[in-house]
Amino acid sequence: MIKRTIDCMVSLLAIIILIPVFMAVAIWIRLDSPGPILFVQRRIGVGDKEFLMYKFRTMKIGTPEVATDKLQDSQSYITKLGYYLRKYSVDELPQLFNVFWGQMSVVGPRPALYNQYDLRQMRKKMGIHQVRPGITGWAQVNGRDEISLEDKVAMDFYYCQNQSFIIDIQIIYRTVFSVYAGNGVISKSKSIVR
Repeated sequence: MIKRTIDCMVSLLAIIILIPVFMAVAIWIRLDSPGPILFVQRRIGVGDKEFLMYKFRTMKIGTPEVATDKLQDSQSYITKLGYYLRKYSVDELPQLFNVFWGQMSVVGPRPALYNQYDLRQMRKKMGIHQVRPGITGWAQVNGRDEISLEDKVAMDFYYCQNQSFIIDIQIIYRTVFSVYAGNGVISKSKSIVR
């Protein structure tokens, strides 16, 4: 309950402060490429139940709905603006609404895509599916998509077993540092992954 209260307060405050950023990015996306401003995706939340997660759109209309690292030549699907939104994780900001609505937490295992059945099964086996997914998490600050699925699940399990205010603060600090350094992507010449 304490974590949920903090999530609610932090997300609401962040949304209010970032209203000018939301508006500026929305206008920029509309000018940059045809299509909607927001990208809505089916993700898996607490109890292995689906919810709709929101992001600023960074990819072209018609992109297959799979994990980005599964795309052939993923660079070709990303808009010009999308590269920078991903690089500095600005595309993730609309998830603050998911946090406020209780579907996500600021910190937790990243929510799986609805069709990532292998990941969903592994998480259910480890009990990870009972923890509210987050905007950022232990696996994200320890390798992100550069690590194997098994290692990612192991890190998610570690977080679930060792949740604390201190660990959450550490993850947020490392996330902010990574975003500030522009480590939202591996490199401009490689596949951009989430």
